[in-house]
Amino acid sequence: MVAACVLVDSDGRVLLTKRPQGKSLAGLWEFPGGKMETGESPESCLCRELNEELGIDVSISCLAPLTFVSHFYEEEDFRVLLLVYLCMRWEGIVRAMEGQEMRWVAVRDLNKYEMPAADVPLQARLRDWL
Repeated sequence: MVAACVLVDSDGRVLLTKRPQGKSLAGLWEFPGGKMETGESPESCLCRELNEELGIDVSISCLAPLTFVSHFYEEEDFRVLLLVYLCMRWEGIVRAMEGQEMRWVAVRDLNKYEMPAADVPLQARLRDWL
C-alpha cells in the first residue's frame, strides 16, 4: 500500500513532485508520499515521508482522508492501492530534500502534467472538491 498526500497551499494550489530517474514510473509527476512500512499506519507513513522528502512536519490531526485508488500496472505486473489524504497545514518550508523537481500547480492545470495512471483519476476529483 502507498499513502499519498495532496498538499494545498494558501493559494489553493497543490504540490506535485517528479519521480526520479532509476525508479519505476520515472519522470512522471505525482503527489508526495510513499510505501507504508510493515505495521505503519497511512498517516504515520505520510508524516515520515513528507518530512524526509519535503522537510516539513505534519501532524496526524492535519491529515484528512480523501479517497483511495486501486490500479494494476500491466507493464510492471503489480497492483497499487493508493490511500490519498488532504493536508492544508504543516510546519516548515516545503523544499526538495531529495533533489526531486517539484511544482505548485493550480488544480485546473493538473491535466497538463503526465502522471502515473493511478493518480490520473484524482485530477477530476480534485477539480470537483477544491
